[in-house]
Amino acid sequence: MVGKIKYKRILLKLSGEALLGKRNHGIDKKVVTFLANEIKKVYKKKIQISLVIGGGNIFRGTDAVSVGIERTTADYMGMLGTVINALAIQNSLEKVAVPTRVLSSIPVPAVCEPYIRRKAINHLNKNIITIFAAGTGNPYFTTDTAAALRGIEIDADIIIKATKVNGVYSSDPLKDKDAVKYDKISFKEVIDKELKVMDLTAFTLCKENKLPIAVVDINDNSIIDLINNKPVGSIIS
Repeated sequence: MVGKIKYKRILLKLSGEALLGKRNHGIDKKVVTFLANEIKKVYKKKIQISLVIGGGNIFRGTDAVSVGIERTTADYMGMLGTVINALAIQNSLEKVAVPTRVLSSIPVPAVCEPYIRRKAINHLNKNIITIFAAGTGNPYFTTDTAAALRGIEIDADIIIKATKVNGVYSSDPLKDKDAVKYDKISFKEVIDKELKVMDLTAFTLCKENKLPIAVVDINDNSIIDLINNKPVGSIIS
């Protein structure tokens, strides 16, 4: 039934590239303002919200490796980029009167709290939006894996991955006009069809812990529409 709320606690996964807007690097003010207002719509539904944001708009570890920076160092640099993005989203949310905390896997006490699972859950129970920064705190793991891990740790009902496309397709819809969209699909089918949703480590974590994933378009009202149980995006379960 449209309008019926079926999620009490969600984890929203955003890519760093989503914050670029029309820029080539950094953060687009219009994008973070739009996202803050979209998240506020969900917040007003009394749903507990957590976020994981990538860092690709600031720094990508794989790019650093290509210019000779050692992989572990490059990954830590990328994690610090996610802290910058988390602070930007926090600032935008607070401007629209939504209480927010940033919890970082890498301690940066001057600007945010360290990640502690019980503290995160305590914030969520108080309806404070909680942003998880610095990935898992370990090199060689993506922010997709961080999203899966944190989603499991906080007992989220679903991971909502907001991307540039409005769901999971049989192939890249931006390149293949005959790509077929899946409204609902199982974890097994995604693996069998070799569809790219998340990296394999993240996807396996979700599959083994029965944590569903929704893939929606970041550029429209799909997040709040999904919360209102409207038929948007794709659901993997």
